[in-house]
Amino acid sequence: MNIGEIARRSGVSRSTVSYALSGKRPVAAATRRRILEVVDELDYRPSAAARALREGRTRTLGLVIPPAGARLTSMQLDFVASVVEAAARVDLDVLLSPSGGDHDRSFDRLVTGQRVDGVVLMEIRLADPRVTRLEQAGMPFVTVGRVGEPDRMWWVDVDYATLIARCVHHLADLGHRHIAFINRSARLVAAGYGPARRAYQGFTEAAVQRGVIASEFCCADDASAGETCVAQILAAHPEATAIATINEAALPGVQRALERAGHEIPDTFSVTGVVASRWAEESRPQLTAADVPAAEMGATAVQLIMERIAEPGAAPKRRLFAPPISLRGSTGPVVR
Repeated sequence: MNIGEIARRSGVSRSTVSYALSGKRPVAAATRRRILEVVDELDYRPSAAARALREGRTRTLGLVIPPAGARLTSMQLDFVASVVEAAARVDLDVLLSPSGGDHDRSFDRLVTGQRVDGVVLMEIRLADPRVTRLEQAGMPFVTVGRVGEPDRMWWVDVDYATLIARCVHHLADLGHRHIAFINRSARLVAAGYGPARRAYQGFTEAAVQRGVIASEFCCADDASAGETCVAQILAAHPEATAIATINEAALPGVQRALERAGHEIPDTFSVTGVVASRWAEESRPQLTAADVPAAEMGATAVQLIMERIAEPGAAPKRRLFAPPISLRGSTGPVVR
């Protein structure tokens, strides 16, 4: 079954069918509805290869992920899944490409190999050479995170500064006066990883506003590192009664270490942060947290990259997510 047959049965031209299916030009709502009814009736599926050849496009998006040797966090996995699902809904494929470590050649092939129509770039640094590389190549791209000059870029991001500040205010409202912040790894912080830098800024500013004693600890993205980090916190600041974090991968170790030290969450120690909702809900007790809307972020990133591919000269668009804190069972008032 082909476009000609659809056009014949719909009583329109082949070009009208093509415009209705591709969205390249507007088609009257009633006409488009009639065409889609015929498409459903015939169970028509256009040839992706033929369409790509006609359009001069691959119908594929590149998604640049952290190095293959690194375990992705729940938040990162949710984002990857949401990009793949959102792309599939508009009949696009997704090519995953690791970046960083020993994977620079993979990123170069993605940029120069004409494999994709556009790129979604994860894990942005404040000064990121990959952004420069994509700009020089003229490749349409959207970043997950912001570089140092966000106004000229297309991006989606989480407002880590605001969200971690809300966590501090929540803990202060409960009477906590000694709060530790568990950040991402020292390597990421030193490299200028956007969420780590912005979260630390939001944490310290909120701590000053509320007059609480605050300390920062860097932690690798795994449970054992979380255990070690809590041991350091309790040794250096035995007066601490709460932790705020953006390091969800360390949370199981954080909870184990607190329990091993004789604390009960939230009776004698509170924990909160910015994490994926699935992770927060699966914790025991469930974690009071600002739940990162990874699914919505992925869908938005796909929408933006499609717009940028369709209109290369369009003004940059962006979306900053700042979800509210979901109150669950991991925070409570200070025991006097």
